[in-house]
Amino acid sequence: MTVSEEAVIRSTASPATRSSILGDLRALGVEPGDVLIVHSSLSALGFVVGGAQAVVEALIEAVGPEGTLTMPGHTADWSEPSYWAAPPIPEAWWSLVREHQPAFDPRLTPLRAMGVIAETLHRHPDVERSTHPQVSHLALGPHARAIVAAHSLADGLGDESPIGRLYELDAKVLLLGVGHANNTSLHLAEWRAHWPGKQRVTQGASMLVDGRRTWVEFDEFEVDTDDFDEAGEAFAATGGQCDGPVGAGRGLLMRQRSVVDFAVGWFEASRGRS
Repeated sequence: MTVSEEAVIRSTASPATRSSILGDLRALGVEPGDVLIVHSSLSALGFVVGGAQAVVEALIEAVGPEGTLTMPGHTADWSEPSYWAAPPIPEAWWSLVREHQPAFDPRLTPLRAMGVIAETLHRHPDVERSTHPQVSHLALGPHARAIVAAHSLADGLGDESPIGRLYELDAKVLLLGVGHANNTSLHLAEWRAHWPGKQRVTQGASMLVDGRRTWVEFDEFEVDTDDFDEAGEAFAATGGQCDGPVGAGRGLLMRQRSVVDFAVGWFEASRGRS
C-alpha cells in the first residue's frame, strides 16, 4: 500500500535531511569502503528533505569513493504471465505478453515494486545494472561492473549472480525501513539450502538474443518469502544484526555472509519439517 505524502508529513515530528541520514547511517555502522546492499522504503523514514535523492546521496557518501552501493532492480512483470498473481491477467492475454513484450533493457526497463529510492539509483548516470530480466541488480562504485557481470539466467539468485558475488565481497545488508521479507540475500540462502519438496519451475521473459527480441524460457528454483521475516527474527536473536534509527524509521545492518549462512541452516531445519 502506498503511503500518502500527507500521512508521512503528519507522522513526522522533525524532518530528516541528507546530512542527518548520513549521521544515522554512520551511527548504525555503515563505513567508508563498504560494499552495501540496500533494501528500502522512503515513506518509512518519515519526511526527508529532498526525498529519495537525498537518501541516495547520503548512501553514496556513507560508503565513499572506495565503497560500492547496490540495490535490487527486480522486474517481476518481465516473466511468465501465467504465474502473475498481483494482479493476475486473463489467460487470453498470456500469448500477447509472450509475443509482444519488449525485450528487457537494463537502462530502459523500469523497476517494479522496488521503491523510489532504488528507482532513483537506477537513474544515476554511472550505475551498472545486470541483464537478468526478472532479478537484475543495480551497482555503483568500484566493484559495480564485476558484481553485475554475466548474471546467470537459470540461477538468477544463486552463486553465479550479483547476490552471490556480493557474498564473495563480504558485503553488508542494510534494511532501511523494511524487514527481512525484503531481504534478497535470503534467496541466496534458499538457493543453497536443501529440503524435501524443493522445486524448480519453468520461467520465461522477453530478451534480446543476437540482436532480436526473443521469448526465452529457462528453469529456476521456486522462491518463497513467506517465512523470511521469521528467519530474520531468528537471526536477529543471535546478535548478528545492528538496529538503529534512520530518519523517523529504523535501519537494520548485518554482514551478508552471516545472515545467509545462518538462513541456510534455518531453512533446512524449518522447511524440512513442513
